[in-house]
This record gives sequence, structure tokens and C-alpha cells, in this order.
Amino acid sequence: MKFKDLMKWNTRMSAVYAAGIWTMIGSYAYFRYTGRYAAVQTGEVQEPADPNKVVYQTAHTKTIIVYKEGFVPYTTRIFSFFKSLRGDPGSGDSGK
Repeated sequence: MKFKDLMKWNTRMSAVYAAGIWTMIGSYAYFRYTGRYAAVQTGEVQEPADPNKVVYQTAHTKTIIVYKEGFVPYTTRIFSFFKSLRGDPGSGDSGK
């Protein structure tokens, strides 16, 4: 590839990047101006009869979160498993 070709590619990619950025800015301005952005941001929280359940509802989605007593998240379980395999210093018979 010659230097001229590299300059052409640089110009083309700069134009694509600029078009993408202006599209994002224009979309944000359009949604902000029309008031649709505010509708997306606000979500209604409904309090059901069950105290362990929380419902978030927007115009397009409805999310139900159920909290269970004594539940350990999967990420904590996996972290504990690898932590036990790792064999940190002081995790054996060092207390004897």
C-alpha cells in the first residue's frame, strides 16, 4: 500500500466516524426536543402485596424482581469455588 492509499483510507474512516457522531448527537437532540427522552427515563415502581417482589414498569418493558431469603448469587458461588481451589497462603494447616 502506498502513502496515497493510506491517506484515502484515513479520510474515508474519518467521514464514517463523523457521520456516526453526528447521528448520535442528532438523535439525542431529537428525543430531547420532542420529549420522548423524558418518557424513557421515568419508570413506575409498583408495590405489590408481596414484600419480596418489586415491579418496575415503563412504556415498553415490565420487570419483576423477586428477592428470596437465603439466596446466594451465582457469581458469589463461582468466586468462592475458585477461591477454595486457589489455595491462598494461610488457608491450610498454618495455624498449628
